[in-house]
Amino acid sequence: MIHRRAPHAPHTPHRAAVALTATALTFTALLSAPLASAAKPGPGPGIDPVPHTGEIVRTDAGLVRGARSGPHRIFRGVPYAGAPEGRHRWAPPRPVQPWKGVRDATKPGPLCPQVPSAYAPISSTEEDCLALNVTTPPATDRHLRRAAPVLVWIHGDGSVGGGGFFDGRRLAGRGLVVVTVNYRLGVFGGLALPGLRGSGTFGLQDQRAALTWVRNNARAFGGDPGNVTVAGVSFGASAVAGHLTSPASKGLFHRAVMASGEAVMDMPAGAMGPGVPGYPWYAWRTGREMEDITTEMTSTLGCRDRRRPQRTLACLRALPVKTILKVPHIMNAFQAFGYGNATLPELPPKALRAGRFHRVPVLSGATLDEHRTFVGMLYDAVGRKFTEADYGRALRTAFGKASAKRVRAEYPTDAFPSPALAWATVITDRMWARGTHAQHEALARQVPVYAYEFADRDAPMFLPLPGDFDFGAFHAGDIPYLFEDETAEPRFTPAQRRLSAAMSGYWAAFARTGTPGAGGLPAWPSYRPGRHVSRPYTQSLAPHRIGPVDYYREHNLAFWEGQRGVTR
Repeated sequence: MIHRRAPHAPHTPHRAAVALTATALTFTALLSAPLASAAKPGPGPGIDPVPHTGEIVRTDAGLVRGARSGPHRIFRGVPYAGAPEGRHRWAPPRPVQPWKGVRDATKPGPLCPQVPSAYAPISSTEEDCLALNVTTPPATDRHLRRAAPVLVWIHGDGSVGGGGFFDGRRLAGRGLVVVTVNYRLGVFGGLALPGLRGSGTFGLQDQRAALTWVRNNARAFGGDPGNVTVAGVSFGASAVAGHLTSPASKGLFHRAVMASGEAVMDMPAGAMGPGVPGYPWYAWRTGREMEDITTEMTSTLGCRDRRRPQRTLACLRALPVKTILKVPHIMNAFQAFGYGNATLPELPPKALRAGRFHRVPVLSGATLDEHRTFVGMLYDAVGRKFTEADYGRALRTAFGKASAKRVRAEYPTDAFPSPALAWATVITDRMWARGTHAQHEALARQVPVYAYEFADRDAPMFLPLPGDFDFGAFHAGDIPYLFEDETAEPRFTPAQRRLSAAMSGYWAAFARTGTPGAGGLPAWPSYRPGRHVSRPYTQSLAPHRIGPVDYYREHNLAFWEGQRGVTR
């Protein structure tokens, strides 16, 4: 580790590896939220700019006034925890200070600190950002039942984005109260120092505070605190896995949804780009690893005191947000959760496999072409062609020389339109599908699991990329089918609109009852684990076909399970 004595630290190989990993993980963040549609989270089309007096609700901290959007009531920027600033920066979330009068909740709250990118032109330096947004079902629905199921959405960025980018009206129209959440991102959510309470889990703790707020306030918005579904995509889905295994989250939710989750997924060397090292777990780091990342990424800030971490912490807390955000990659380097602490006592994949997790039904799945996103954004879609030579190097880096030959024989480039698609298929199968399958096997031994694969290879790509690349059913491409997105929505075909309606119907039914059985839609049996089952059921979701898919065969998992030195 680097001992800070001057304002500039040497560039070490360890620091370079951290930076390369951070750069690669940026792509995960960008594709986990429909950020290209706007530079700021806005009120959305159809929301009355003049609030109606009847939209006032009493929360446990005070009155809030929302706005009406057609049959829905929408409340934005409602605080669920106090500002994590000053001595509360890198501390567990604290209660909101009650306010007097009526608080305006017709405009989005501030985003948590983040930096812009070429594809997500948003930024913030505001630390008083722990807020959420509530969208209620149509008024007629609210009066037909005692209380509506609640769906709490954890966005999938980890370093960029916010709950306000997700328009919950489509799901609310299915009878749900939809809550979307801001939480601390990047270094503000994941910093770790010796002896610092909550190290590596501040973002996860924020989400738990939001779930606690829902338990205490759902009824005021017509929701049922006894029927809460926590849902997330990508990094947010990994967070859901964290809550499933966190003792402190017990009882705060009753169902879970994980879209393109990384909970039981590793990362072969080079999978996320040249020079990016391999990791045994994509989403999880030990406490010591999180401390090492903190040391490396904050070394230029002049705060390092090896003997007295409290002085380091005090120095970092005193720095302006802008100063911290100027450190290259400091937000993306913390796209992982630390374990071995009070929030995550053990490695979540280990806990899942041992059955040590909360017993709630789970809806979980991935997209057909997960890794095309990352290959495209590193190569062909930005004008750098991925060649046959690149393919050979990538295979050797990921699997070693001997194993690379076996993998190349199984995935020859002449079987694909391009070397880029061959490599994307290799990592989709080896990393994403294998991890998704392992996740389903572990969960389904204890709880009902409903597995799916999003298979629309014509899903609208919402990032402005200059090159030509077939992204297929890309990572997070299913999310605009659930949350209205003003960039993707106009490009939907009639068949895609029907798929969107079916998916939102399935998700709403699962949130309501714990099973995705919805009237008028194809049946969706549960996933049954084990080798004695001919093939555990996975529901394929595509515009012209909803029905079973042999996920194990489709992603060549028998091959990967048989490769020594290629699998963990």
